[in-house]
Amino acid sequence: QVQLVESGGGSVQAGGSLRLSCAASGYTGGINYMGWFRQAPGKEREAVAIIAPLYAPTGIPYYADSVKGRFTISLDNAKRTVFLVMNSLRPEDTAMYYCAAGVFYGRLVSITPRDVGHWGQGTQVTVSS
Repeated sequence: QVQLVESGGGSVQAGGSLRLSCAASGYTGGINYMGWFRQAPGKEREAVAIIAPLYAPTGIPYYADSVKGRFTISLDNAKRTVFLVMNSLRPEDTAMYYCAAGVFYGRLVSITPRDVGHWGQGTQVTVSS
């Protein structure tokens, strides 16, 4: 089993920044991607940023269109920790953010919540205008 523990959420004003962290522990040998999903009230959970350096040859992460240029995902593979730096935050970024990990061999752009093998408990991000 894999455990994912997130930290770093909080409340900021629009234009501010936050950094999320997620550390994986347990049997992590089978994981080939880590990343972040988010879910706002009344909306479906969506992929925000995914990184899969173990099988994506170019190492280019996936970003949702709504966060491109503002969010940056990175991975400390040795520590099995994934980070999400969120800049220029907007009120529409307000959501519960979930760390995700698992095994996936498709195109990262097509990853959905059903493809996630392991979830973190979630961390709230609130952006006020």
